[in-house]
This record gives sequence, structure tokens and C-alpha cells, in this order.
Amino acid sequence: MRVAVATEARLVRDPSGAVRCRSGGSGYDFWSRYLAGFDQVRVVARVFPAGPSGCADPAPSTLVEGPGVQVAPVPGYDGPRGLISAAGPVVRAVASALSEVDAVIVRVPGAVGTLCARVARRLPLGVEVVGDPREVFRSGVGERLAPLYRLLFTHDLRWQCRRARAVSYVTPVPLADRYPPGPAAFVTDYSSVDLGDEAFVDHARVYPDRHPLGDRPHLVTVGQLEQRYKGTDVLLRALAHAVAGGLDLRLSVVGEGRYRPGFEALARRLGVAERTRFVGLVPAGAGVRQYLDRADVFVLPSRTEGLPRALIEAMARGLPAIGTQVGGIPALLPADALVPADDERALATAIARACRDPAWLARASADNLRRARRYHMDELRERRRAFYQRLRAAASG
Repeated sequence: MRVAVATEARLVRDPSGAVRCRSGGSGYDFWSRYLAGFDQVRVVARVFPAGPSGCADPAPSTLVEGPGVQVAPVPGYDGPRGLISAAGPVVRAVASALSEVDAVIVRVPGAVGTLCARVARRLPLGVEVVGDPREVFRSGVGERLAPLYRLLFTHDLRWQCRRARAVSYVTPVPLADRYPPGPAAFVTDYSSVDLGDEAFVDHARVYPDRHPLGDRPHLVTVGQLEQRYKGTDVLLRALAHAVAGGLDLRLSVVGEGRYRPGFEALARRLGVAERTRFVGLVPAGAGVRQYLDRADVFVLPSRTEGLPRALIEAMARGLPAIGTQVGGIPALLPADALVPADDERALATAIARACRDPAWLARASADNLRRARRYHMDELRERRRAFYQRLRAAASG
């Protein structure tokens, strides 16, 4: 039994011909999960040539293909305008990718998944809702045509969920209300986050009453810099406000992408370049954890999100965290750890309070560690397996 899985992940073909990704989040370990329900997995994704001309990351290191998993490449393009320019080759590649498969799973919202759902009308469809196009294309994110994209992708996602034999939501509220499944669909919820024992610390952090974070608190954020929706620019401005208010802060930005030079230039203009370290891409897992363990507060200033893996990984290290009121973040953090998106002054105020309040830090560390345990692999494996097996049964029938 063969399944095609459509994704918005950006993959890279290296000079040897191997397909790689920028982190383990889109590597073989991720795609091999689908083998719990199917014999073969075909990953339908954009594939770019390696190197600066093809991809913002010239040296992705994680292999995608392996036993039971192969990639069906879609020509690389950037954004809706790029898709329009490459529409013919992209549609042909999608049609070819869906030939000789028994079922289709689309990870949406996203253009590749939407195209697959449209092309594969006669195949059993599984939908993994990993984000909300109402937020992805909200005003201020993307291009001038963002309102139109928002309307189109919202309409398409509702259609996909109604048509699907199985639907999974990364967070059931509010996604299931906005994009309801059909009456006969199998419905569940699970995330792509899959943390093992090594991801968790044994106990929460302890803070002294005076100077709980020492003389120079260390902030960290983790996320790709390929788009602006992670809000790195907002965090840099908040950092400048907090420093002007008397805090001696430093910041580590873990991630890579085409907007990095612009963010570095912004840090210089704001006068916080010497306080900010752009780490670049680091290996998933232990590579990221070393930066989380060295930090005092994790900050996720996103303009839109699904269920952010980076935040859950930080919580599993007992790291106090501040996030924005978008996507799945409010399902992870309490109200006193949330600020409005695009509000650098509110973010600066939240950072300042965190750095000076040992009681809040201790409570946040303990609560975050407890909440992160809901995303241990043992908790999620069975819900995923049920989704795959229900779709397989529909394909067999």
C-alpha cells in the first residue's frame, strides 16, 4: 500500500543527487512515521538545487530518503508569484507524483498540498491541518495579495476537510471549528512534535530571590529566517526597548534563511548588534538543546504559527518562555506569558518582567516542563497510527 504525502517543506538536491533538508524536522525519521500505516511513502515536495542560487541554506545535512521513503520532486519555487510562473511544470510534477499511489495525505495549508488534493480527487484523502491560513496570510504577512491568498486557501482548506476520509488537527481548537470535517470522517488531533526521553530535563529550574538571572540575562529564539512571520524583527526591536529601559540583555537567534542579512542590518541600526548573536543553522535535537540549556528565557514572537516545535522543545528543557497570541501558542503557554503579535513594546515589557520576577520564572519553568510531557512520543504515536490505518482501510475498500 503506497501513500503520497504532500508538504510545504523546502528540500535540496545535493551535488551527489541525494535529497536533503535543513533539519531533522523534514528528514527521514519524520517521513518514516507514515510507514506505521503504509508500505511505501512518497514525499511530494519542492526540491531546490543546492547552493546559494537554489536555496538559502547551501549545506543541508539531513537525508530525506531511506528504506520505504522516496521523494517525488516538485520544481522549486518561492511564494505564490513563483508558483504562477512555474504552474505548468508544477502541476505536471504533482500529477506524476500521484500516479500509482493508493492514498494521499496533505499537510496543509500550503500550495503543494492543495494541488495534490485537487489532482487526486479519486483517491482517499487524509488531511493533516498543521496551521491556519487565516493567520498565515493575515494582513502584514506576505505580499500585497495576501488577502486574496487568505480567502483562497481558507476556502480550499474547508473543502479538503469536508472531502477527507481522515482529518487530524495540530490543535483541535479553534481549527476544527473553522475547518470542520465531513460527517463520515475519522477525526483526531496530534502534532508533528515527537520528543523522546532525551529531550526532557529531570526537574524544573530554581531561581534565587535576588538577581534571578544574573547580571546579563540571555534570551534565545529558534526558527527559520526564510520568511518574516517568525517575528525576528519584532524581537530585535523589543530587545532595543528593554535595553533602553535598563536591562543588560543578550540574544541568540538560532536559524537560517534569506532574511538573515536584513535582520543583522536591523540589529545594527537599533544599536543591539553587539548583544545579538545570529547562530545560523544547527543540527536538530542535541544541537538545538545546547542553546536552550544556556539561555534564561525563550522568546517566540511569531506573527503566525501552527503548533511550534521549537517552543515545545524549549519547554521540555524547563525554559521559561514568552510567545504571541497566535496559532497554537496559547494552547501551550498561559495568558501571562502571551503578548499580541507585532507589539514590540508589550514584548519588551514581558521580557523585563520575566527577567526580574523569580516567582514567575520558577512557576513558568515547572509548568512548561509539565505541559511539554504531553508531547512525548509515547503519547502521540497511537493517535497517528489510528489516522494512518483508517486511511489505509479506506484505500483498501
